[in-house]
Amino acid sequence: MTESPKAAVRISRYSSSFMSVTFCEASTAQLKSLTAELPGGAIAGLIGGDAAAISDVLSLVAGSMQPACGVVEASEPRRALGPDDPFNLAPAGVLTIHHTFSRHSELVRGRARLGLERLRRGGSTILVASNEQELLRELCDELWWFEEGQLRSKGDPGEVLAAYNHDVSQRLRAWAAGVQQSLTPAMRRGDGRAQLLGIELLDSAGQPAIVWQAGEEVAIRVTAGFQQAVDDPVVGIMIRTRIGFEVFGTNTELEALRLGPAAAGEKIAVTFAFRCELCPQDYTVTAASHDPDGLWHDWMEDAIAFRVVDSRYTAGVANLRARVTATRT
Repeated sequence: MTESPKAAVRISRYSSSFMSVTFCEASTAQLKSLTAELPGGAIAGLIGGDAAAISDVLSLVAGSMQPACGVVEASEPRRALGPDDPFNLAPAGVLTIHHTFSRHSELVRGRARLGLERLRRGGSTILVASNEQELLRELCDELWWFEEGQLRSKGDPGEVLAAYNHDVSQRLRAWAAGVQQSLTPAMRRGDGRAQLLGIELLDSAGQPAIVWQAGEEVAIRVTAGFQQAVDDPVVGIMIRTRIGFEVFGTNTELEALRLGPAAAGEKIAVTFAFRCELCPQDYTVTAASHDPDGLWHDWMEDAIAFRVVDSRYTAGVANLRARVTATRT
């Protein structure tokens, strides 16, 4: 149902068991024809790249904005919390929370979660806008995902987050494909007999990429240029997390690939190919050319950074892709 061009905002004053929020073809300058409903006693999380549309949804529910067309129904009393507001969790028909959790301590956040559960049990309708996925997963009965002014998906938090994260990872990979890879080592040392000329991060298509998809075939290519003759050079890599935890390291000696002897003026490109079974987070690559006894020709510490993305949350560093079964007795 659409009421156009005249808008309508209807306030219901039912008992707590009938508290709810309803949108029927509601539009603003940023929001396109939203039709959705959230019953009393439910918490919906709002997520997505369209911050303006999400802000308008909350403003419509709180009553601080009128729709340009369409209908918005909301229970009274209504309360809106913004980023800098304290958690006022007195009884309300409808409560909107706009990035309020991000500014508070864990103690305050814990108290707020308990308070929201109390409101939920009392029949309040609650909408929470946040970029904290674990918070939304813990709090919400359903998620509303907004993109380009529209409600793109609405439903189970786990399913919506999986779809949202997949979309974000694809957009991030598309953006990163045009980003120039640059070497910015935290430290560089060696005797100069060889010089690392390049460290390239390659995706499954063999193209430069600073964002990898978990599970794809990837590679790190290290190119060394030899200033002097070296009888038995070894080229190696080390992958670390952003905080310096060593995830994986190998070199040509460990992999039984002999490179020498290398003549002065010669260049050797070594490619380390593997399946990216890493959890989503940021990583760095250290690379080196050295003698078998460990004497460095050139060592570049944390020379280049990359990010791993995935459509689902996994904790830790190694994605072991567990197969889970259960039996009942």
